[in-house]
Amino acid sequence: MTDQATAKPDRSAMIRVDQAGELGATRIYEGQLAVLGENGPHAAEIRAMAQQEEGHRARFDALLAKRGVRPTLLQPFWSAAGYALGAGTALMGPKAAMACTAAVETEIDRHYSAQLDELQRDQDDPELAAMIEEFREDEREHRDHAIAAGAEEAPGYPILSAAIRFGCRAAIRLAERI
Repeated sequence: MTDQATAKPDRSAMIRVDQAGELGATRIYEGQLAVLGENGPHAAEIRAMAQQEEGHRARFDALLAKRGVRPTLLQPFWSAAGYALGAGTALMGPKAAMACTAAVETEIDRHYSAQLDELQRDQDDPELAAMIEEFREDEREHRDHAIAAGAEEAPGYPILSAAIRFGCRAAIRLAERI
């Protein structure tokens, strides 16, 4: 019988939600580029961020397979919702697209930081902790870039940011469970 005090926590939900989030992020950037254009405002930066997110997703895909974790059943929804969020905010203008990026990355920074605190406290999964720490730093760079690009100047920024952040928190909770 396994002693509960020494049993390794199941990190499946953590990996599942993070992989889903990286999928959503790639789709947000695809939606933004579809509207703003491959040569439009911030296109080079959006492509660079999208490539990083795709790399994150690929590494989480590999971790899902390695550990036998099933992806969220909501992947088709996150794919469509991410694209719609990226395209929708880009339709509002380049600053609104950057506001979307800033809001999403702010919430992901908060989420990854909480996960990292747990992993560092438990010291039971150094591989996952290292990935999350690396990815969190990338997400912070994305947020900082979006703010520097005028995210906070977007029309209705406080409301837009709050709504997107709320949606991110809801998506995280659902992906952990479903």
